[in-house]
Amino acid sequence: MTELAAAKAALKTQAVETPSWAYANSGTRFKVFAQQGVPRTPQEKLDDAAKVHEFTGVAPSVALHIPWDKVDDYTALAEHAEDRGVRLGTINSNTFQDDAYRLGSVCHPDAAVRRKAVDHLLECVGIMDATGSADLKLWFADGTNYPGQDDIRARQDRLAEALAQVYERLGEGQRMLLEYKLFEPAFYTTDVPDWGTAYAHCLKLGPRAQVVVDTGHHAPGTNIEFIVATLLREERLGGFDFNSRFYADDDLMVGSADPFQLFRIMHEVVRGGGFTSGAAFMLDQCHNIEAKIPAIIRSVMNVQEATAKALLVDAEALAAAQRDGDVLGANAVLMDAYNTDVRPLLREVREEMGLDPDPLKAYRASGWAERIVAERVGGEQAGWGA
Repeated sequence: MTELAAAKAALKTQAVETPSWAYANSGTRFKVFAQQGVPRTPQEKLDDAAKVHEFTGVAPSVALHIPWDKVDDYTALAEHAEDRGVRLGTINSNTFQDDAYRLGSVCHPDAAVRRKAVDHLLECVGIMDATGSADLKLWFADGTNYPGQDDIRARQDRLAEALAQVYERLGEGQRMLLEYKLFEPAFYTTDVPDWGTAYAHCLKLGPRAQVVVDTGHHAPGTNIEFIVATLLREERLGGFDFNSRFYADDDLMVGSADPFQLFRIMHEVVRGGGFTSGAAFMLDQCHNIEAKIPAIIRSVMNVQEATAKALLVDAEALAAAQRDGDVLGANAVLMDAYNTDVRPLLREVREEMGLDPDPLKAYRASGWAERIVAERVGGEQAGWGA
């Protein structure tokens, strides 16, 4: 198989999971901005996600967030997704929107609060059982704001205890994916602030505990591709939350701030066997001022473009230059791939998949945006905390 044919084959099998909350109303720390046609129910979120998959061909699953997507019958919700041509994916927990969690959740000094948080996490595993989901993603807003506020080491002990309880509850084929974040909302200590802390906890738990790399959760200048390469080498890269950030927080469209960084990350994924390792590729974005479905389609396309460039890296030429100590030559191999216009290649791939070569144009022509504005009148729009 030629290099180009191999790249096409890989691109056709790529899967990018979209998050249910990206279809709902969202905003800044100060206000949630409402848009017309926003879903009112988890089922309508799945309807929108199905449109993204219809026009991209590579977004077959949808991540849920509990309790934002809580329903009475999760089996029926999974059937609704299947009827629309998608499936339910990662189950995301929420231990940061309850008054009890003011001082933390699983790391809280009060055992009763920790029990409440763990019970929620166990509930999420039960939802995985009902939906057929394989991954439970955990992100904790736990931390402290002031020196002396709590015992740093004790909080790590509490975290380890909680994770162990949830890990023990996982069923066959299920994984725990632990996410980290540099800061926010805690500003003195964050209980899972970096990939090393997440990795240390996962290492003690077992092979089904793995690390999630959120591309927006790092200090400026952090070499994220090094983290990706290391976790792949250790077989502990559970997946990605793809997004971008310019200053500190994340949630902007992936590839919008630094497309070269996204390419470098995807190069390490290709180099390290990330496509066959079981690593999950998910968007984690909130679209506040741009139209939601087109922004998600554009984000999926950005991931595809970075992946296509990474697949076109001449691995043999790169390895030869590295062996020879040819610094400029090795860099040139990567830059040649990055500077390749892969849009014609991706148009070919889509046409071979029976798709319109321009997903955004096809979506706009479909009439879906106008339809949901007309039909989704009344009820309560979904949003943060809904």
